[in-house]
Amino acid sequence: MEPREQSESMNNLEKDQILSTEAQNEPQEVVSEEVKVEEPATEEPKAEEPVAEEAVAEETAAPEEPAPKLELAGKTKSELVEMMRTVAARPIEEVKDEVQAIKAAFFALRREETAQEKEAFLANGNEESDFTPKEDADENDLKELLNVLKERRTEYNAAQEANREANLEKKRQIIVLINEIANDPDNINRQFNRVKQLQQEFKDAGEVPATADTEIWKEFQRATERFYDVLKMNKELRDYDFKKNLELKQQLCEEAEALDEETDIVAAFRKLQELHNNWREIGPVAKELREELWARFKAASSAINKKYQTFFEDRKSKEKENADAKTELCEKIEQISTDNLKTYAQWDEVTKQIIALQEDWKKLGYASRKANAALFARFRKSCDEFFAKKAEFYKNMKEELSSNLAKKIDLCERAEALMDSTDWKEATDKFVEMQKEWKTIGPVVKKYSDNVWKRFIAACDHFFEEKKKQNVNVHAVEHDNLKAKKEVIANLKATIEEAAEDAAQTVRDLMDRWQEIGHVPFKEKDKIYAQYRELVDKAFETLNMRGSRPRGDGGSRGPRQSGGDRNLSERDRLVRTYEQRMSELKTFENNMGFLTANTKSGNSLVQEMERRIAKLKEEIAELEQKIKELDNA
Repeated sequence: MEPREQSESMNNLEKDQILSTEAQNEPQEVVSEEVKVEEPATEEPKAEEPVAEEAVAEETAAPEEPAPKLELAGKTKSELVEMMRTVAARPIEEVKDEVQAIKAAFFALRREETAQEKEAFLANGNEESDFTPKEDADENDLKELLNVLKERRTEYNAAQEANREANLEKKRQIIVLINEIANDPDNINRQFNRVKQLQQEFKDAGEVPATADTEIWKEFQRATERFYDVLKMNKELRDYDFKKNLELKQQLCEEAEALDEETDIVAAFRKLQELHNNWREIGPVAKELREELWARFKAASSAINKKYQTFFEDRKSKEKENADAKTELCEKIEQISTDNLKTYAQWDEVTKQIIALQEDWKKLGYASRKANAALFARFRKSCDEFFAKKAEFYKNMKEELSSNLAKKIDLCERAEALMDSTDWKEATDKFVEMQKEWKTIGPVVKKYSDNVWKRFIAACDHFFEEKKKQNVNVHAVEHDNLKAKKEVIANLKATIEEAAEDAAQTVRDLMDRWQEIGHVPFKEKDKIYAQYRELVDKAFETLNMRGSRPRGDGGSRGPRQSGGDRNLSERDRLVRTYEQRMSELKTFENNMGFLTANTKSGNSLVQEMERRIAKLKEEIAELEQKIKELDNA
């Protein structure tokens, strides 16, 4: 029932209640009374005035039960129009709720479709003020059907109103006839059956306008009572009629009292309305029993009315709680921001939150009809917006992942082309640059991620393993040189001790041999050269030799210098070596942040780099110390 119709119904019932209350104070055979849901009448009749019975009209009209639920979910606009066409062919008084449901479902789809048209229109750079929805054939068909239904409803209401007016006139004529019979006391005994027939015709006459219902019933009751007062009918016949009515009304009282045990309060209330209608149709009982019998029926009615009112108050309170809970869910989902969601994991985490809120929504009961629809539309809008943004993110990420994959495959190809290079310095620099570039590229599709990474790291591992082998070879040569220089030192020591005639020449030959031998391991270089220089100096003094004595690190075979020139040349060489070692250290430290693959070859390479870094730091410290000593000298 629409709010306006409910309001009108309540107003009519309140008017009837006032008229019924006034009627209680008039002596009557049968008195009509309305019992309101909001405040069931409990006023007891005055002791000095006899209270007659009153057939009880409907109280506040019970909230209309919803029409059979239509299966509207997933229906298209065309299907909804066809459903409306089918509904329109049925009697107009049966289809009101179904028409409203189909209409709401159709225009919800239409609004969504119009919103999409508008979004596309604005996306093309158009002004919002220039937007006009496209004409929709289904909407035109629906509106035509609604106009037809509206006309039929108007005709139906007009026909019903005309019928009520006709029934009112018919009842007035019946009252006139009863009054005429009552005005003819000479022939009144012969008119008893005629009055009974008129009473039945009055009952069968049907509904009258609500504003006249109570008054016409009072007039009818007064005419009937006047007839019985004048009738002076046979007491046995009158007592028999009263006895029969008493039995029927006592039965109604028992049925009304039994409703107190009914668990379905709505069903009990509807049954009570039927009992009130039956009460109105039953004639009067003996005057001395009317007040007591009516009080019994009224008390049973009041108990059901109170339960019914409490039931709807509780339901209204529960609907309020549900509305508040659903509003809170709407606020929670609206507070979820997607601005900082940059990864699949972040989107999946928020998706779980959205789904959890949806599950919470399903657990809640209904709010009021109007609030429930608005809240559901609000909640669904937030859900739709989130999943639309998620779909857009996945679409963009798919393109980005494809681009990243292409870039990483290109790096793999470049690394594979370079991995067999023996230009260790240049190739190492290029590999370092490629490693840095790899780190700047974003993720790729998971199913390709491991393969492309393994391909790239395999090329890197291959190159650095080969470089490691080369370094091992260099170390072996340096150790061989160290062994050769130790032999030279041993021969020098023996030559000095023997002091033969050709000792001086032997010393010079050993010095030439020393110059021919290449580099030794860096850690041994200073130590071995110090031993060599000490023996050469000793040989020059012992064997009285003349000429230049050795200077430098013993690994250089450049022209001999003396004094400050030798110191300057040695410092320049040490500075160049220092800068070279610093550059290598920086390169290795940069690579450590990249070469951490959890593979056997990757781990071995990391360990080798850690060893090389430690060695470089030691060499740099030694170089700094030597440069400092030269500067002090």
